[in-house]
Amino acid sequence: MKLEISHTTQYTYDAPVSYGLQQVRLTPTSTKHQTVLDWNISISGGVQELEFQDQYQNQTLLVQADAGTTEVSVQVSGVVETHSSDGIFGKIYGKAPLWHFCQSTPRTTPGRGIRKLAKQIRAKGDTLSNLHALSKEILAAAPYGEANTFAGTSAEEALKAGGGVCQDHAQIFVAATRVAGIPARYVSGYLMMDDRIDQDASHAWAEAHLEGLGWVGFDVSNGISPDERYVRIATGLDSRDAAPITGIRRGALDETMIVSLQIQQ
Repeated sequence: MKLEISHTTQYTYDAPVSYGLQQVRLTPTSTKHQTVLDWNISISGGVQELEFQDQYQNQTLLVQADAGTTEVSVQVSGVVETHSSDGIFGKIYGKAPLWHFCQSTPRTTPGRGIRKLAKQIRAKGDTLSNLHALSKEILAAAPYGEANTFAGTSAEEALKAGGGVCQDHAQIFVAATRVAGIPARYVSGYLMMDDRIDQDASHAWAEAHLEGLGWVGFDVSNGISPDERYVRIATGLDSRDAAPITGIRRGALDETMIVSLQIQQ
């Protein structure tokens, strides 16, 4: 499936920015599951200083805001051809060892609720089936909703709030899976929703590493494993590692972010 993507993120500041630096992870890479046919990045209100691969092999741009700017815009567009894999990313490894993906972070530190969810992973039956059951249980315990959480909400906080978005669902899943001793990671990217071209936002899901299969994907929010409608961009231990854009700034107290995303076949 060939997917055409256009994604713009615009930041508007309440005062001129004296200094601003952003890490931009919005560049997909070709794998056996997807082929990047064309990809372009355009930046206004800032300049690209550096391009590098981070510790998770995420293609990353370092962007410095123009001194005195009140607006920075990052626009990406391109075409990616995806290939169905039944949710199995497989035995593809980077520099980070598997044990690294058993570590907790401040956003994925398990509390009582997540530890309770994790008990069923090692219950009777095969681990893969139990992980699919875990995905369903997470969605039942924390239904999809935008009012309960924000970007910095931890997995345990989202579970206690009783709701969340794809970021929260993915972090709850990786936190519970790690409690069971299974390596797990957070994945950010795009999902083409079948009923529209304009999408609400970029997407996130989780992957667990299983013996014999390698990395297997779980999209808790939609109750499925990733298929050819998905384009992966970045991975990490949590949502901060794989965030599309992170940064720091001086000179402005508040910012407004507007996102426009279109995906079509």
